[in-house]
Amino acid sequence: MRVSKVLDPASNAVSFTLIGETGVVGPAERYLRYLAETERSPNTIKAHAHDLKDWFVFLNGYGLDWQSVKLEDVGAFIRWLRRPPDVRGEVLSVLPTIGHHCGEATVNRKLSTVSIFYQHAARHGLDLGELITCWDPSARQRGWKPFLHHISKGTAKQRKMVKLPSTTKIPRLLTPVEVQSILDSCGRLRDRLLFALLHDSGIRIGEALGLRHEDIAVAEREITVCRRDNTNGARAKSPHSRTIPVTAELIRLYADYLDVEYGDLDSDYVFVNLWGRPYGKAMTYAAVHDLVQRLRRSTGIAFDPHWLRHTYATRLLRENVPVEVVSKLLGHASLTTTIKTYAHVSSDDARRALADAGWFNSRTVTI
Repeated sequence: MRVSKVLDPASNAVSFTLIGETGVVGPAERYLRYLAETERSPNTIKAHAHDLKDWFVFLNGYGLDWQSVKLEDVGAFIRWLRRPPDVRGEVLSVLPTIGHHCGEATVNRKLSTVSIFYQHAARHGLDLGELITCWDPSARQRGWKPFLHHISKGTAKQRKMVKLPSTTKIPRLLTPVEVQSILDSCGRLRDRLLFALLHDSGIRIGEALGLRHEDIAVAEREITVCRRDNTNGARAKSPHSRTIPVTAELIRLYADYLDVEYGDLDSDYVFVNLWGRPYGKAMTYAAVHDLVQRLRRSTGIAFDPHWLRHTYATRLLRENVPVEVVSKLLGHASLTTTIKTYAHVSSDDARRALADAGWFNSRTVTI
């Protein structure tokens, strides 16, 4: 079983499907097509396709029908995910020293995908929506709402009841010295501008690769992130555009890049292939991946472009920029996302705040 990339001939939209031994896996294809029709990002569809691949491989391995599985089978699926892939089909106990193949967060994401997949199937006539959900009056209902839902809005709502306890992963950050080392290791202005932009604005790499010249307001020192179809497959995550103030240094670097390297190239995209093929076309995720690998070797810093986004957000919060402003600059759909992701800032800075308040020096009790 494999995940296969597909292209809509009418719109050139990229999507993914699941291929089994006898062809396309129908139930999964209907759900993945629904995601594509509701304009979910290709990366989201791809992730859901891989999650469903694991689910259907598990079902096939244990001879289970996807329409008649029970809650106990979900528990078996969790155990199956936690095992190393080469022993998933074996009837044996795995020593605890081996460790789990899939972490708690990964397992929970896959369970969430399977849950949504079955709820989607239930809306199309199959009574499967309660497979890994339970009725609970305190749970909030999100996303799809049934016809005339307002009539029964006081009744119990669905909530996932199968979930592994997990800890929040602290975002990886870069020190100013590390950021400077990455920028100084860029041999070209284009590459330096790319990472300087990520550090100075906190935008995602997909948003940077989709940036157009019209999105940069030089006089106002602002960039605007917009969701649009891009030839390189880059995509802004949020459907809402946002404008981010940037420094004068970044604008000067952009001007130098246009003057020295970009020249009279006729392209709407800011980041394009200038030394590789196809010349003049927008840079791709693969090109950035290769660039990051080269910078890792030259700097000795095993960084990811997304670390620059975390560094930007953490720096703003530590400089007392209101969290609602940071959330808007990052393009988060919810303020809760910002608070949850960067909760480490308050704990990391608690000692500094207490020290500034004189807590450690003005003790009234001898311990």
